[in-house]
Amino acid sequence: MRNYQKLEVWKKAHLMVLFVYSDILPLFPLSEKYDLHSQVKRAAYSVPLNIVEGAGRNSDMDFARFLDMALGSCHETEYACLLAKDLRYLNEEKYHEINNKTNEVKAMLIGLLKRLRNN
Repeated sequence: MRNYQKLEVWKKAHLMVLFVYSDILPLFPLSEKYDLHSQVKRAAYSVPLNIVEGAGRNSDMDFARFLDMALGSCHETEYACLLAKDLRYLNEEKYHEINNKTNEVKAMLIGLLKRLRNN
C-alpha cells in the first residue's frame, strides 16, 4: 500500500480537479448542468479517485489497473473539454489551460505505469 498524498501524479490530478471546479464548470450554461457539466465533473474527479483506490491495493498489478482507469478518465476529461470548447462554452485560453493540465497528468500516469510494469 502506498501513501497517495506523496504521489506527484495524485497531486497534479488533484490540482486539475480543483481547476475544473473553479475555472471550467462555472463557464457552462445552466442547460448543461445534468449533461456535459456533470460528465466533465465526474470524469475529472475520477482521475485522482482511481489513483487513491489503486494506491490502497497490495500489488503493483492492482495499482496499475486503477492507474489505467485513471488514464481513461483523463482522456474522457480531455475530450469533454474539447467538446465544451467547440460548443463555445470554453474560450481558447481556458481550453488550453485544462488541456495542458490533462496532458501533464496523462504523461505522469503513463510514466508511472511503465515503471510499474517494468518491475
